[in-house]
Amino acid sequence: MEELETSPAFDMDELLASEDAPPPVPVEDAQLKAVLEAIVYVAEEPLTAAQMAAALQQPLERIQALLGQLVAEFDQPEHGVSIREVAGGFKMTTKAEHHEAVRSFVRSLKPPLKLSLPALETLAVIAYKQPVTAPEVMAIRGVQGASVLKTLLDRKLIAAAGRKNVIGKPILYQTTREFLIQFGLKDLSELPSLKEFEEIRRMAFADAEQPQRLPGMEEAAGMVPDLPDQED
Repeated sequence: MEELETSPAFDMDELLASEDAPPPVPVEDAQLKAVLEAIVYVAEEPLTAAQMAAALQQPLERIQALLGQLVAEFDQPEHGVSIREVAGGFKMTTKAEHHEAVRSFVRSLKPPLKLSLPALETLAVIAYKQPVTAPEVMAIRGVQGASVLKTLLDRKLIAAAGRKNVIGKPILYQTTREFLIQFGLKDLSELPSLKEFEEIRRMAFADAEQPQRLPGMEEAAGMVPDLPDQED
């Protein structure tokens, strides 16, 4: 009896995937890397590797590898900007060692946008104690601050994070992805130390004749920074 020829077995999932998914567009690595650099440069918000892979119809592994090469290349000292992970995506930023020179240049063009001292104090408390309620923030700062919370909410630096299970069920607040973007942080583990945060505040208020310390910062982070004494 003759044997019947049989067709090779097919994995249905693989077959469907091959029909549904468009084939990767062949692009040389050098050209694709240049495209990735341009995309990261023009994007207003951090882009994930998955977003770029989908937009360019390229395998995620290839995009991740090329992004890694770009990160390493821009990390070299001859570059004034770097490509780094911020808030879960990739963003082009100026390097820390050039911040003062860039800041001076920008100040020569126009006055920088600033957070008020109460807003910066409140943001610091929320950043280090989150999630935290408005009464807890006010207790740490020692002053009322409903209007300051509204300012931070309007600027999307903080957002509501549910309610605390106590009498009155006050709203809890936490920092947002926009906060990470504005401060150039990959995640909350990169929050600056109190000394670094004090330096940020000092630079933001360099115009003031007698810059004040941030009351409540020590309580917010549960430690006392080694800062020079300043007059209130």
